Amino acid sequence: MPSAGSSACCARDGLYRPLAEDDDRVAFWVRHVRYGILLSELCALAVGVYALVTETPGRQHPVILGMAGVVVLGSPLLLLLPLPAMMRDHRGPTMFYLWTLGTSAVILTATWIDGGASSPLDAMLFLTLTYMAAAYPPYGVVAMGSVMTAGYVVLFGTSGLTTSGAFFIAVLVAFTLICTMASANSWAAHDRQVLLISTQTTLASTDPLTGIPNRRTLVERLSGAVDAAAWGHRSVVCLVDLDGFKGVNDRDGHAAGDAMLKAVASILGGVLRETDTVARLGGDEFAVLADVTETFSAELLAERLRQAVALVGSGSGVTASIGVADVVPGEDVAELMHRADAAMVPGQGRRRQPLRPDRRLTPAATRRPVPAVPLSVAAFAYAE
Repeated sequence: MPSAGSSACCARDGLYRPLAEDDDRVAFWVRHVRYGILLSELCALAVGVYALVTETPGRQHPVILGMAGVVVLGSPLLLLLPLPAMMRDHRGPTMFYLWTLGTSAVILTATWIDGGASSPLDAMLFLTLTYMAAAYPPYGVVAMGSVMTAGYVVLFGTSGLTTSGAFFIAVLVAFTLICTMASANSWAAHDRQVLLISTQTTLASTDPLTGIPNRRTLVERLSGAVDAAAWGHRSVVCLVDLDGFKGVNDRDGHAAGDAMLKAVASILGGVLRETDTVARLGGDEFAVLADVTETFSAELLAERLRQAVALVGSGSGVTASIGVADVVPGEDVAELMHRADAAMVPGQGRRRQPLRPDRRLTPAATRRPVPAVPLSVAAFAYAE
């Protein structure tokens, strides 16, 4: 059975659910505020005209006319608030709740002055609820609808509730429930859309077999590294080709080959820091984008990568060739990848023709067999 504390936290989270996580959603809520301001002004003008021309207890009443004027002139002041920033935190829901409470107070006060339950002004509560259904999460709709209903009962029900007043309360409660369901459906659809977009983004940036970034993601991060190099940030790109991998496929089957690729991806990620990137380019080719320092050189990084592959491939004859290139400011990503590829000296049995290394290359890693390493190598640490 949930505790009172957990129930309170659940209610608070439901009332103060973040309205926006991205710029598009922020723009949606800012537009919603503008529509609310327009709706408030139109309703206030309608009330002002009503108070001026109708033969009711509220005819030309200064309080009603004054409140209508305040709404018309004051509502646009909401646009002076830092709305984009507010929609990203608790200030957004708070503003909407205070706005609704103020609007409800104005409507109920005008209704009371205009004769109570017999006044048509209380119908504007339904407009407020409708606006809420598009703005608030379900908890918020229930909370504000309950406040409206309670306020109406306190003002017009304690001194003798009429049949029309009771009917109005019943309709208000039913309308609150309808708006709550509409709000729940709207937010559920939004959550599904966010999940779908997140899933699509992940699939577009991740290699489906190994779960690590793919070529597209690597290219994007390489572009950022090239820009950062202009400010003195040092990084290198390493291309990792697996030797003997074709033999695993031919000898043990594609399932064994897939398992080998997953193991290589996992151990390469294990020798890198969280800020570095290991990506699968396709087939048996991987790439690493990593920062280097005076105490942790590109050569040391390449050797660690080679030993990592040797560890997981020791039982299958799989080793690695590493080609390394420094990230140079202003360089095209394709040229950077070509330099790293050119730094790799092909070994026996490879169809690739040797390429002359670029003079800007870091010392190239050669293709040579690596002796088996102890199992403790699996605990590589990227320490400087």
